[in-house]
Amino acid sequence: MTVAFTFPGQGSQAVGMGKDLADNFAEARAVFEEVDEALGEKLSDVIFNGPEETLTLTANAQPALMAVSMAVIRVLQARGLDLKSKVAYVAGHSLGEYSALCAAGTFSLADTARLLRIRGNAMQAAVPVGVGAMAAIIGLEHADVIAVCAEASALGACQIANDNGGGQIVISGEKAPVEKAAELATAKGAKRAILLPVSAPFHSTLMAPAADAMREALAGVAKSNPVVPVIANVRAAPVTDAEEIAKLLVEQVTGQVRWRETVEWFAANNVTTLYEIGAGKVLTGLARRIDKTVNGITVNNAADIDTALAALLG
Repeated sequence: MTVAFTFPGQGSQAVGMGKDLADNFAEARAVFEEVDEALGEKLSDVIFNGPEETLTLTANAQPALMAVSMAVIRVLQARGLDLKSKVAYVAGHSLGEYSALCAAGTFSLADTARLLRIRGNAMQAAVPVGVGAMAAIIGLEHADVIAVCAEASALGACQIANDNGGGQIVISGEKAPVEKAAELATAKGAKRAILLPVSAPFHSTLMAPAADAMREALAGVAKSNPVVPVIANVRAAPVTDAEEIAKLLVEQVTGQVRWRETVEWFAANNVTTLYEIGAGKVLTGLARRIDKTVNGITVNNAADIDTALAALLG
């Protein structure tokens, strides 16, 4: 059994996530306390108690999801899991890539929390509300989505943001071209083209100011080579050099999250089991749709941890 750990992205957040971990494990409580201290506020109170609209704010959701993922990791490690000997690769969806890198030792927990707060604020501030848009295109081939984005780009910026697999591709850019691309996709035979209720056009060229902010933030933070290779979002291939990782994280702000290709890479490289570490089960569902040979398992509460440790250490 070859194992990889994956880490969820924005949209997996829910009020109360991680509370079971904090209630049951001192190591988990310590993670939330350290994140609170790094940010200079009680983000843990928002995570556990809401309100939902405060947790959902990009600047909160990003460090919050990372905190829950790292709470799981710290509990697993305290109970004998050695990432380097038991896990072959790590990967994360968008902000989840930072969680993966924190788990693999590239960034400290406090620095990861601060980086994600900077990232969330910068992404939110990059484009005035209402200028950008994102849409999910369901049931259309990747090449066809590229074609509709290219045609719609006559009106402005429009590109693939996330290739999530299982027939789901998210596009991003300026409002008019994204709406046009959604129309064109439907005409080309997409089952559905749904405008998403997001606050900014993530993973598009419009995020260039946020990429600049992350280049500066990442340049000023201590970083180490990860103890296991990370499969980078923008490359869908393993990376082990800390400086190259930082460069790819800057590219990721305006680039495509190549999640379908990431899971396909895992399958092609003998990874049999993907453990989704943290809130929700979005990535487990996507893995099932992308490649049936890869087994997806969620680990986000005390019971899941016991089951995972039995399998990983047994």
